[in-house]
Amino acid sequence: MEEPGFWDNPEKSQEAMKELKNLKDTVEQYQKLSQAYEDVETMIEMGYEENDDSLIPEIQEMLDSFVNDFETLKISTLLSGEYDHNNAILTLHAGAGGTEACDWTSMLFRMYSRWAEKHGYSTEVLDYLDGEEAGIKTVTIQINGENAYGYLKSEKGVHRLVRISPFNANGKRQTSFSSCEVMPEIEEDLDVEINDDDLRIDTYRSSGAGGQHVNKTSSAIRITHLPTGIVVQCQNERSQFQNKDKAMQMLKAKLYMLKQQENMEKMSGIRGEISENGFGSQIRSYVMQPYKLVKDHRTNMEIANVDSVMDGNIDPFINAYLKWINTQPEDMEN
Repeated sequence: MEEPGFWDNPEKSQEAMKELKNLKDTVEQYQKLSQAYEDVETMIEMGYEENDDSLIPEIQEMLDSFVNDFETLKISTLLSGEYDHNNAILTLHAGAGGTEACDWTSMLFRMYSRWAEKHGYSTEVLDYLDGEEAGIKTVTIQINGENAYGYLKSEKGVHRLVRISPFNANGKRQTSFSSCEVMPEIEEDLDVEINDDDLRIDTYRSSGAGGQHVNKTSSAIRITHLPTGIVVQCQNERSQFQNKDKAMQMLKAKLYMLKQQENMEKMSGIRGEISENGFGSQIRSYVMQPYKLVKDHRTNMEIANVDSVMDGNIDPFINAYLKWINTQPEDMEN
């Protein structure tokens, strides 16, 4: 940074600054772990010297916290994918279940927002569509931070909710679904060929939270890639041109990831992921009645504290997935 001309190339200097921050954060995590380990040792020695059993719960709490932080740092070493270090673009779609599904989608939106907040990541809403009666029909958010995509790629799939619906006058138990798509934000110009004739571009008025600018102009953009049926939308930027640029960037990234997945499936002969947003295709179930349990059907990780999970504490599921996927044959990782 002190070299002459370092700041002459803003893009290169920003990359270097980002790398510096990441390295500093890793060193800081290690130093905190080392200190926490020493603190646990000191407390254990104090307990022995004073023969004080009352210190055991405090020591256990400190040890649990240390193990959790250690596992988190260890898990970060498993993020070796090409785009694992990138920002993540996450889209939620309400599935089977009507108004209940829209409410479930809004709950998941809050869960991921809280998770991002706990990790010090910033979020921005790229697209938002309210449910007809309540909740959210679809929402796309960008989560900015180191390794955001590497962690959140575990969330791709259908999420299933079982609870007594507040929208059902008879108080019956109801099952709802919401699908989650996750892709990396890829800023560099990808080598993806897109024919203009294959695109349908629609403009519409923005909806949802967005301040005074929302709903005044038809600045939101929806691009449909006709051969694949892929649809991307953006209403976050102030101008139609900015929204179109962002939507095209998202479309290129989606097509690139789709091509990679297809290549992997051809090589390994495996079947693509089930994408139906309904019964039998869920990756995780959130049961609130008649008992409380969140279970991931890929890793069998279970957590009984549903409220904690809905408050953004999904790291145990993410960590279990990253461990699981790294034990699978290489062809299965995509």
